[in-house]
Amino acid sequence: MMKLESIIGLEIHIQLKTVSKMFCPCPTIDRAMAPNPHICPICTGHPGTLPTPNKQAIEWAILMGLALGCQIASHSKFDRKNYFYPDLPKGYQISQFDLPIATGGMVEGIRITRAHLEEDAAKLLHDTSKKTYVDFNRSGVPLIEVVTEPDFRSPEQAKTFLQSLRLLARYLDISDADMEKGHLRCDANISLREIDEQGLPLSLTLSAKTEIKNLNSFRSVERALFYEIERQTKLWQEGHPPSVSSTRGWNEEKQITEEQRIKESSEDYRYFPEPDLTSLELTPFTEILQGKIPELPRQKIERFKQEYKLPETEAKLLCEDLALSNFTEQVLSELYEWLPKEALSSQEILGKFVSTWLVNKLIGFLHDRTITIDQANITAENFAELLSLIFTKKITPASGLIILEDMIDTGADPSQIMQEKNLESVFDENIVHEAVQIILQNNQNEIERYKNGEEKLFKFFFGLVMRQMAGKASPEMVEKILAEEFKKI
Repeated sequence: MMKLESIIGLEIHIQLKTVSKMFCPCPTIDRAMAPNPHICPICTGHPGTLPTPNKQAIEWAILMGLALGCQIASHSKFDRKNYFYPDLPKGYQISQFDLPIATGGMVEGIRITRAHLEEDAAKLLHDTSKKTYVDFNRSGVPLIEVVTEPDFRSPEQAKTFLQSLRLLARYLDISDADMEKGHLRCDANISLREIDEQGLPLSLTLSAKTEIKNLNSFRSVERALFYEIERQTKLWQEGHPPSVSSTRGWNEEKQITEEQRIKESSEDYRYFPEPDLTSLELTPFTEILQGKIPELPRQKIERFKQEYKLPETEAKLLCEDLALSNFTEQVLSELYEWLPKEALSSQEILGKFVSTWLVNKLIGFLHDRTITIDQANITAENFAELLSLIFTKKITPASGLIILEDMIDTGADPSQIMQEKNLESVFDENIVHEAVQIILQNNQNEIERYKNGEEKLFKFFFGLVMRQMAGKASPEMVEKILAEEFKKI
């Protein structure tokens, strides 16, 4: 039986959040109130106008190249990419062809072919009467295009890489990289090839590839690639594998790809050097920027594991959001001030405790409210104080959840909430013993079942006592007194 593997490469456009566009002073407003207020003769391609390159965009492209492990060119230039389409007012796009800013990188085992700068096209809007309108607000906005080698072997792997690249752009603070808002766009190239029983390719020559466009979410990328694998597999099995490179669009509503056109080659674009722009000497920029690369996601994950003893899974989750990772670090720093020295003796226990409350409790409450950590009414200092109250058993975990929810909604101090709601832990054995007696007296049938061997009912009684104590009793004390009482039965 024929065995096939998928060969996938990505072309990713990252919209930079510079103040002005790539070659003119027009603002890069994300969502303008009306079509076309943020335009000028330069970004709408009026004859006789001259572009001026955006220094910030060039520096950020170098920074991205360095973060991708690329070699930064000492000399680069801009080129004209010629094609006619309504969203391209000049009839060409200013891009980079043979001398890109960055080449030859590597991220998480994926080879990076190149990263270069170019200007964005305008946006086409289609109405129900089949008329098309052109909004030039986006025309000229700076983009970094990152091109990978065809190193992906599954849709899941491609999606994960895209998410990693989004995080990288956010850590570098060069783009919001929000795919749903068009800050991050992706075209996926895919072909199949036959492999033997050991998984080795029967031919090193790649088949004609299909480029998939209109991918506006990570889920779309994954689903479109799965669909295309299924479609191309069927063609191979029928003896008619794709022989010509083509472009297909992803139809989100139908969940299928649809043929658009034969894929263009570089010759079709008739690249030539942009005559209105001088070449770029990048070495001085690179020497300065090499010392300005911030701590990147993988580095922060490893540091969280080593320095704070956070488990790897939790460290990855907390570092997936830059603001949340910064909040985590502030919490840990504050917590060391709140806790007594003897509580810091086991960093592994403390790391697991903190990461559990951040990942399983705090993030859950934020998700329920559809807000981010920046939008929550909670400070790192207050959260650290809450964790210290729980860790030192001044309040129970159940009370901690009540306090945390109040903190997120009101921003109040945890100690204040604890006092106002009378949530401080009860350590008086007489009070707990009285609660246990009440529960036992009211559940005689369950006691008989327990005596007849249903030992799992111990958890049932434990829960009732905790409820009777409004979650304020020490769980260890409740368990101890219950066990003592059951021995007497």
